[in-house]
Amino acid sequence: MSENNTALVNTHANEITQTQPISSGLTFVPRVDVFETGEELVLIYDLPGVKPADLDLNFENGELTLEGRVQPRSMNGRAYLNEYGIGDFYRSFSIRTEVEPDKIGAELKNGVLTVRMPKKESLRPRKIQIAAA
Repeated sequence: MSENNTALVNTHANEITQTQPISSGLTFVPRVDVFETGEELVLIYDLPGVKPADLDLNFENGELTLEGRVQPRSMNGRAYLNEYGIGDFYRSFSIRTEVEPDKIGAELKNGVLTVRMPKKESLRPRKIQIAAA
């Protein structure tokens, strides 16, 4: 994204990944891809093993916040290696582009959460018809 077209207030990786613990346990920061088109902002979160009931997505005062919990896996048998982290997660973005809060949509499919934030109509590009004289 160019400097004039940046959707996020903070563009440096260390600024957009700051987290706050939501419990006394371990807090994870999910990885996110952010895209901007002429019509919308799209955020794609990697959330393997997470169920919709374990997610809380909010947009308030220009800030998009995702909080949730990764539930323990229940497997029978003896575990030889456990690398899958269990605990809370948190990610927050300050959105600079004006969006339509009532039209924000989110879909969780195959461990990927896609959040679509349509831009206000006045900010969308328009094709202007030219009349022949």
